[in-house]
Amino acid sequence: MDAQDLQRIKNKFDIVGNDSSLNRAIETAVAVAPTDLTVLIAGESGVGKEVLPQIIHQYSKRRTGKYLAVNCGGIPEGTVNAELFGHEKGAFTGAIGERKGYFEEANGGTLFLDEIGELPKDTQALLLRVLQNGEYIKVGSSKVEKTDVRIIAATNVNLAYAVATGKFREDLYYRLTGIQISMPSLRDRNRDDVYLLFRKFSTDFAEKNGLCKVSLTHEAINILTNYRWPGNIRQLKNIAEAITGIESSPVSRSAERIEINAETLRRYLPDEKDTLLPAAVAGNGGGSMNDADKQVFIKAIFDLSQRVDRLERIVGSREEAPAATQPQIMDYSRREEPEEQMGEPEEQNLMSIRKTNDELIARCLAKHSGNIKKAAAELGISERTIYRKLKDSKLNGK
Repeated sequence: MDAQDLQRIKNKFDIVGNDSSLNRAIETAVAVAPTDLTVLIAGESGVGKEVLPQIIHQYSKRRTGKYLAVNCGGIPEGTVNAELFGHEKGAFTGAIGERKGYFEEANGGTLFLDEIGELPKDTQALLLRVLQNGEYIKVGSSKVEKTDVRIIAATNVNLAYAVATGKFREDLYYRLTGIQISMPSLRDRNRDDVYLLFRKFSTDFAEKNGLCKVSLTHEAINILTNYRWPGNIRQLKNIAEAITGIESSPVSRSAERIEINAETLRRYLPDEKDTLLPAAVAGNGGGSMNDADKQVFIKAIFDLSQRVDRLERIVGSREEAPAATQPQIMDYSRREEPEEQMGEPEEQNLMSIRKTNDELIARCLAKHSGNIKKAAAELGISERTIYRKLKDSKLNGK
């Protein structure tokens, strides 16, 4: 694909940036579009993964069919099967009539399943059946239905780790990862892309609201482009619009543009050093810890390996426990079982598991220099769980 063709695609889908990784992702999407291969799009939250399925659909033989996007993480677990596959009247409380699911609605077209790692295990099994032979059964029915849908999935979590911890089916994982496209994080893209995106978001917002356009001083541009953007493009868009909405003023004969300096810009950027673990951010976007911090985590890792060995022996001694070699992160902060129902050995085992969980999280946070988003993605748990454990001071050492 030559530069002109690539730019035409960017213009058509409102994509801004010239980073080589971004270009490669777009080119791969166009290359696989004419096929019916299942595609998995990987990337952090907020990087713009949703644009690639649109490109694939528009350049495929299914472009005249429907394109539906579904956020799997936004569907309650109890209704996800009915949402995806439909249901019969009376299938459950509230099912007052028959309902088509997304697979039936998208028949002949493309179905984009975002946050596919959030699907329950039983739904994963049903999805695998659709991928293998195009068959599904509506909730409350015994009739096998057929559908002809191309599946494009996206994830912001490490599915390989989810497989290792038993949260994602291995057979479905390999079925999805035949073609995988990675969308780069904003901090890994060409730094010029950051300012290009800021200008686009700010200009669009200003024109929509009749405000003066915003420009940045050279110092402010340097600060903007060297910021790590943990929330990626979504965060940049929100900040660009906030700056324009607050700092700008209505267009007048005497003013069509305002300039923002570094001091003003800093007020809108969250402090990168305001983390819950000691970490220093290097100028090139990498992370580093001082020697004292490293020693703390080295000791935690050493203790962790011993505790994991003990934990495996405890789990292995129980007949009902699975023979797992990879410890799972479990959130015991919401356990509702009365403590008086547990005997002393169970209490000790539970405390051991809790401590192991905390140290697993500490180890992963150390690996990612205190970046909670990355640690949560690798461990396959929510950021909220890590924040809660930190708030409880179990990982703060207080």
